Amino acid sequence: MSHSRIDVLTLGNAIVDVLAHTDEAFLAAKKVHKGAMQLIDEARAEELYGDMGPAIVVSGGSAANTAAGAASLGVRAGFIGKVKNDETGRHFARDLKAAGVHYDVAPAEDGPATARSFILVTPDGERTMNTYLGACQNLTPDDVKAETVEASAYVYLEGYLWDPPAAKEAFRKAVNLAHGAGNRVALTLSDAFCVDRYRDEFLGLMRDGSLDILFANIHELQSLYGTSDPDSALAALREEKVLGVVTRSAEGALVVSRGETRAVPAFPVEKVVDTTGAGDLFAAGFLAGLAQNLDLVDCARLGGLAAAEIIGHLGARPQADLRDLARQEGLLD
Repeated sequence: MSHSRIDVLTLGNAIVDVLAHTDEAFLAAKKVHKGAMQLIDEARAEELYGDMGPAIVVSGGSAANTAAGAASLGVRAGFIGKVKNDETGRHFARDLKAAGVHYDVAPAEDGPATARSFILVTPDGERTMNTYLGACQNLTPDDVKAETVEASAYVYLEGYLWDPPAAKEAFRKAVNLAHGAGNRVALTLSDAFCVDRYRDEFLGLMRDGSLDILFANIHELQSLYGTSDPDSALAALREEKVLGVVTRSAEGALVVSRGETRAVPAFPVEKVVDTTGAGDLFAAGFLAGLAQNLDLVDCARLGGLAAAEIIGHLGARPQADLRDLARQEGLLD
């Protein structure tokens, strides 16, 4: 597949999610920041796994979820990320390929175990992530194949990938290859704490021409511009030379460009079960819409539909056929 056209290629951390329902008291006892993603070491990972109670294990990783969502929407999707050749890594690769995603990055034969994210879901559906990065930190530029990136119309990068130095170089290589082939590059800011770590670098990527599209939720955007005022953050985004796609939970999304800002309402959800992956799936829908030449408002509506499906159940991979849902809503033929 690497020599044929890929619509949406994503690069990110290859992670298997371990999800469990919990309560505020458990979060307090474990001293974790509700709603955020915190990096942890292997010892902390084993501690949480032992204490979190009954759990569901499902392949995840932000950009991998986006790839799986795009494939469910009927576009050709690929993923670049690193696992170890262990049981967890084989589980990850099997799930991704079963979702219809092109994935051929060679697994590591030694070094740290495949990454896991321990996701604690409170009764309000909010998720708190504790992530052991393990093998996915060892993604290198050698894992980014020129023929794959050059064949991909949209290359989507997750902000979390900016943590490991070698992965950062892989990120830059993908940007250069994509733009050299005339393809478009998108970045998701991933997490407000991630933005706090790399604010200047993310702003630099927008301003040096590395990015064509920026995905963020409103809190991440406020962090990017160092303001508590959402309107000020949006005004700053309008001055950038990127297409901005900003999600606002139940308030829907905004598509932001220099010329205009368009508001798109959220799709109704009967019950919020787990918000894990909502942003990932919104990006999947938006990019799948772009790949199928939808206008920007319909791209955002497609993103909203995919996000609504994902928050209705545990786990960040679609359980319904998203293309069928989109057809029922008149968004796709």
